[in-house]
Amino acid sequence: MERRDRLFEVIENLLRAKNECSCKIFSDCGLSDMTVKQVSYLKTIDEQGEVTFSRLAEITRNSKPTITEMINKFERMNCVYRERSNDDRRFLYIRLTAKGKKIAKVEHDALRQVIERMISSLDESEQDLLIGLLKKIR
Repeated sequence: MERRDRLFEVIENLLRAKNECSCKIFSDCGLSDMTVKQVSYLKTIDEQGEVTFSRLAEITRNSKPTITEMINKFERMNCVYRERSNDDRRFLYIRLTAKGKKIAKVEHDALRQVIERMISSLDESEQDLLIGLLKKIR
C-alpha cells in the first residue's frame, strides 16, 4: 500500500473514532439527531458568554426571527434558557443549560476521548514520537 493511502487510512480511523465519541456524547444527552449547524450555534453562544438575540443574529448572519425560532427549539431541547439583564430589563440574554454546555463542548470532549484511547495504546516513547511528529504539521 502506498504511503499516502496508509496515511489516509490512519487519519480516517482517527476521525471515525472521534465521531463515535461525539455520537456517544449526543446519545448520552438524548440528542442523537443534533445537527452540526445546531452544535455550532451552541458553541457560539458558549464562546460569547453574554449574547443577545440581536448579537447572535449578527454573528451567525441570520435574521432575528430565525434566531428566535432556533432558540425556541433549543429551549424545548433543554439546551438554553432566556435571562433578562439586571441592568436593562429590555435585554434578553441567551444562556446555556448544563446540557447545552455539554453539547457545545462535544468536539473538545470527543477529541479528549480519542487522545485517551491513543495514550492507552502507546508506551511513553511512542507517545513522545507521536507528539513530535504532530507538532511538525502546520
